[in-house]
Amino acid sequence: MAAPAPRAYVAAMTPSKDISRLIEIMAALRTPVTGCPWDLEQDFSTIAPYTIEEAYEVADAIQRGDLDDLREELGDLLLQVVFHARMGEEQGSFDFGDVVEAITTKMIRRHPHVFGDAAARGAGMAKGMWEKIKGEEKAERRARRLAQGLDPEDHGKGLLDGVPVAHTALTRALKLQQKAATVGFDWKEAAPVLDKIEEETGELREAIAAGRKAEIADEYGDLLFALVNLGRHLDVDPESALRGTNEKFRSRFHAVETALQAQGRSPAEATLEEMEALWQQAKRKG
Repeated sequence: MAAPAPRAYVAAMTPSKDISRLIEIMAALRTPVTGCPWDLEQDFSTIAPYTIEEAYEVADAIQRGDLDDLREELGDLLLQVVFHARMGEEQGSFDFGDVVEAITTKMIRRHPHVFGDAAARGAGMAKGMWEKIKGEEKAERRARRLAQGLDPEDHGKGLLDGVPVAHTALTRALKLQQKAATVGFDWKEAAPVLDKIEEETGELREAIAAGRKAEIADEYGDLLFALVNLGRHLDVDPESALRGTNEKFRSRFHAVETALQAQGRSPAEATLEEMEALWQQAKRKG
């Protein structure tokens, strides 16, 4: 059996602050025969989860206040953009330059009070202008897709159908509520939302008491949705708030582990009451 042909030599790359170097590196990784086998196997759908993961890692670095890590994570996220752009270029659909042009066009258009003529700059950003411009862009995009024989992104159904399903459930709930609020389908203050949360809690209690599993899941979802709505009215982002609570829980539980380890024990060897006492100690320490 003949030995596999050696891979062709790829010229050495050196790091650079120029975005063109990153584009060259990605092109080399995606070059058949000489490129990276793993990178060559990927497509938009397989890379999408990594793109989402990198965005969360950026948010995590910000949450921790780690600017060195933030620099690294922003680079990882930028790589995802370059990766998708390279695959688009290979299909003849778009390249990195097209991506940059699209976002610069959008930002200039959405800020007429900064980039517009003297009259627009003097008038400032009128209330509702941002949503008006976004609505015009959506209408243009819809017309363009229809002209190309493609389905409009909202499938022609309604106001909320354009909110991407790919968002996390908490973020999608927030965006659905924000979108509905643009046409007045919203409470004007937080107090009625608190009443709604009490109502949903009562319905969940009833479902639990009846032991109806499907109804329990449904009512639990309603309660979560109402809590997201409360956060929106309090100007609290649900994803950020939950990330903070997750980290607080991790930190306090680690303190419990550390205290037990000093006693020569593990959590599995402690009672719930003992762990609760140590938890309260950690809580008092912040």
